[in-house]
Amino acid sequence: MKKILVLNSGSSSLKYQLFNVDGDNYEVLAKGVADRIGIHGSFVSLKIGDDKQVKDVELPTHTEAIREVLNMLLSGPLHSMDELSAVGHRIVHGGETFKGSAIVTDEVIEEIAELSELAPLHNPASVAGIRAVKSILPNIPQVVVFDTAFHQTMAKEAFLYALPKEQYTEHKIRRYGFHGTSHKYVSQKAAELIGKEGKIITCHLGNGASIAAIEHGKCVDTSMGFTPLAGVVMGTRSGDIDPYIPLYIMKTQNKTVDEVNTLLNKQSGMFGICGFSDNRDVEARYLNGEQDAIDAMNVYVHTLLRFIGGYIAVLGGVDAIVFTAGVGENGSIVRKLVVERLAYLGIKLNEENNNKRGQTLEISTPDSKVKVFVIPTDEELMIAKDTMRLVF
Repeated sequence: MKKILVLNSGSSSLKYQLFNVDGDNYEVLAKGVADRIGIHGSFVSLKIGDDKQVKDVELPTHTEAIREVLNMLLSGPLHSMDELSAVGHRIVHGGETFKGSAIVTDEVIEEIAELSELAPLHNPASVAGIRAVKSILPNIPQVVVFDTAFHQTMAKEAFLYALPKEQYTEHKIRRYGFHGTSHKYVSQKAAELIGKEGKIITCHLGNGASIAAIEHGKCVDTSMGFTPLAGVVMGTRSGDIDPYIPLYIMKTQNKTVDEVNTLLNKQSGMFGICGFSDNRDVEARYLNGEQDAIDAMNVYVHTLLRFIGGYIAVLGGVDAIVFTAGVGENGSIVRKLVVERLAYLGIKLNEENNNKRGQTLEISTPDSKVKVFVIPTDEELMIAKDTMRLVF
């Protein structure tokens, strides 16, 4: 048996899960978060089954955060650090350098750090997490798993932008795509359910959202682009807009680049239209007949349909559509509105299953020509599996 620790480092937080691996069985022993790193009021939590502990502690850097996480794990699921077999990290951006997961070396750390200009909020935090583990547990093997790697199978016609060629060749401006670990996981699960890899459209719908077109297990297109701002409408992100709009706002409203960046990433999307970014709030107000919420929901669903429809054309048909992540797994109204608009594909909604949550479900009826599933994503499990595959 092996114990694998999976870390997901954010700019001010560190989520973690500890797996016990016995052959093909992956058991979650514990999970939690170190939050508000470098901010007043920081804490570390540990959840084992239904039991949850929270410890208020100063966390000036990721090194202290990881040290406190390890200390909490030693209070229960670990008796000593010798039991820990390896550590796996989620990395947002691997650029064109990383087409798959990799074992951590000094060179790998430097390459991830150099890619920080493409993911300034995420990659530096991940590098800090890797270095912290290395300083505390220098002999533990580490593996990095990239959000962008799954999308590296896209052909040039899918990832190139119509910009002067040097913008790609010299500055690496291209479509990268994100949420790759999630898209890979749920597409594999869907392939098992339909009995073939086939043509699958996966909808990772959370506060951040992306859609991917997958053929025979490989990504051929995805909605997020050079950054996670592109694609469908999201909780606070605009998604695709006329590229002149940011320039127009800067020119006519005297806003700086940073101000427009904040506007597009944190003040737009569902929040910009109706004042709420959490889909549960939007759905409640939609059902209550509030016009701003109705507008936000309609715009959101319209953009989902635009990408789903476009990807059906790209794939030349579709065998299955998958909903996953926070909204995809729990937003029954969003799913209903989307599926009903796809009736032309011969899809019928199973209302009873659509109103369930927290499990893998087929929400299309048995006689539907295209299968529609809700599949809870498990990025941490994918990271643990890649860590096992590369280290052992």
